[in-house]
Amino acid sequence: MIKETFGSLKKLGSSAFMKVLAGINLIFFPATAGSNQRLSLMHDNLERTFHIHIPSSYDKTVSLPLVIALHGRGGNGESLILVSRKGFDKLADRDGFIVVYPDGIEMNWNDGRKDEEAKDRAHAENIDDTGFISDLIDSMIKDYNVDPKRVYVTGISNGAIMSYRLACELSQKIAAIAPVDGSIPNMLLHECSPSRPVSLLAINNINDPLVPFNGGEIYGHFHMVKLGQVLSVDESIGFWVTRNKCSTTPVVAEEPDRDPKDGTRVTRKEYSDGMEGTEVTLYSVDGGGHTWPGGFQYLPVWLIGKTSRDIDANEVIWEFFKKHSR
Repeated sequence: MIKETFGSLKKLGSSAFMKVLAGINLIFFPATAGSNQRLSLMHDNLERTFHIHIPSSYDKTVSLPLVIALHGRGGNGESLILVSRKGFDKLADRDGFIVVYPDGIEMNWNDGRKDEEAKDRAHAENIDDTGFISDLIDSMIKDYNVDPKRVYVTGISNGAIMSYRLACELSQKIAAIAPVDGSIPNMLLHECSPSRPVSLLAINNINDPLVPFNGGEIYGHFHMVKLGQVLSVDESIGFWVTRNKCSTTPVVAEEPDRDPKDGTRVTRKEYSDGMEGTEVTLYSVDGGGHTWPGGFQYLPVWLIGKTSRDIDANEVIWEFFKKHSR
């Protein structure tokens, strides 16, 4: 089977063949414990790349959880590693899980907004990002002994919205999602029919200047280009509370003001008792901008708003993921 595949690939020419072969080799021969590599696989006639962090305790005989972390618009896998301050890598080494940071085509994800005005390739060509992530999950299960019941997805901005889409379309493979600075696209709402419940933890900054907390149009290029409409945060949360059949009365708590100088306060709402042990949790960051709490202030405050230091998004997300499996 492998020999036949290689024979067909050789017809692509030596340069293309070596590029594809490199991607296949990386999939068939996993990295060693404690390593970071940039790998690739072929999906839909496109070479799709991703960064992978293997924890220092990695042993292929032990089935480990998988966290897939999706970058925002205009970024790539490496940019999310920077924004999150390598937080997931450190937690992976501490607790033993694998982290993968995929790259969108030309720095974008086809997240279901169909933002034709932006004319980015992901949306214009209807790139099959759901299929790519599905293949990536299958490869990680097969070649790295990832536990299929403990696969999780998080992301920021465009990656957060893509997380919602994946929960809608890959619920049979994903136990929980944790979108940061994103909501459900209006265009996706009526197409979202998950086959099973998916736990959700959302982190949304109330003063986000790019993805409106109260819903509406997302703008890019200094408010000159429309990038599609999203539901409000409350509507997005409400959709999953209803879908998972969680309690409609949340437990509400205010997080400690760990950094009084950061200009933010965080409120947590927990909707529990969902089907199959699912729950929905929302962290609302009053005063926060289009940022990753506890992460790197990647652009000036006047442009994207403030970064909260009252919670560490990496820690909050992983603690939530640990509680859930399919």
